[in-house]
Amino acid sequence: MTKSKSCDCACKGTKLQPLGDRVVIRRETAEEKTKGGLYLPDTAKDKPARGTVVSIGEGRILDNGKRSTFTVKEGDKVLFLSYAGEEFKIGDDELLLMRESDVLAVIA
Repeated sequence: MTKSKSCDCACKGTKLQPLGDRVVIRRETAEEKTKGGLYLPDTAKDKPARGTVVSIGEGRILDNGKRSTFTVKEGDKVLFLSYAGEEFKIGDDELLLMRESDVLAVIA
């Protein structure tokens, strides 16, 4: 069984515990300028599909009644589907809540 921990966001002690096979991810910030040195306006920036796993749930319940184990862990840098998950804010933190299956790879 996977031991889950709650997200300790930098927002006045708010705790966030995802349920089931969900993970909380902090998305990386978008690039401010191009490789050529041009600064991008906010409307032209792409949403990065990279981030850091902040918190994981307990795993989904399998047919045999046991919980599945996660392939990602807190602190992992990951790639995920660009428009996956639900964006939300807690204080100044912008986070994503998504299923583990939306995570495509762990960056080594």
